Amino acid sequence: MASNPLSRIVARFKREPSRTGSLVITFHGDAIVPRGGSVWLGTLLQFLDLLGTDGGVVRTAVSRLAADGWLARDKDGRKSFYRLAPHGRERFEAAVEHVYNPHRAEASGRFELVLIGDGASRDAARAALAEAGFGSPLPGVWVAPEGVTLPSEAADAIRLEVAASEAMGRRLISESWALERTAAAYRQFIAAFAPLEAWIADAGELVPDDAILARILLIHHYRRVILRDPLLPPALLPPDWPAAAARTVCARTYRALLPASEQWLDRHGESRSGPLPPPVDALERRFADVPLQDGSP
Repeated sequence: MASNPLSRIVARFKREPSRTGSLVITFHGDAIVPRGGSVWLGTLLQFLDLLGTDGGVVRTAVSRLAADGWLARDKDGRKSFYRLAPHGRERFEAAVEHVYNPHRAEASGRFELVLIGDGASRDAARAALAEAGFGSPLPGVWVAPEGVTLPSEAADAIRLEVAASEAMGRRLISESWALERTAAAYRQFIAAFAPLEAWIADAGELVPDDAILARILLIHHYRRVILRDPLLPPALLPPDWPAAAARTVCARTYRALLPASEQWLDRHGESRSGPLPPPVDALERRFADVPLQDGSP
């Protein structure tokens, strides 16, 4: 049996600047939202302990997320329970379609143009616009294919619809998105996680600790890449665009990890009313567009 590539993925994660807060949001969005949405701090501590993250670091990250409007806290005696706050849930729901059920834009030749003149408003909207699929060819100017939803952070911006020829559309795209960097990130994702898919197929029964850790790190890395992808029409993308290959690796690996990772949540997940409720049906429909290796959905 091949060596477990999860250890290499974990080591790579630990070499990066601290992303504990971001990983907590991934854990909430991917694992907890389908199971009621609220979780005991102790469950978060147990999960992050699988990475060797100190409990004080976790508590600091969670407090910061609450202060920044990502999480809301409920107290029950001495226990604290966390759920996505309205701001965090809005950002998560916008990302859900992008990650689990992306819709690539049609090649209509039309684009949405968003103009934000005020510097403070521009800074406040930048991350949300990028996650929604907007690129920026000039400061204060954001563009996306026709039909992309405008996030609430940019609700007061000036909105225009513009038409472009194929040549001008390609120029606009090249100046709005760093597509080469996104393609490289997709390829790095494939290189890191394709061995995990193969290892799972060879491993037989998965240990729940490994399954939940691998599942969250998989989605954490995939989310960071796909949220850079503007989901442009295929005709406007560079040749050999690696998004489909990366999605296939992610989908097949995710589905292989799902049963054992849900066992971990059954054992360790606690909500304010007791054990986490069973997952909603939507969990099983994630990545449903990608066929299994035998061609079945």
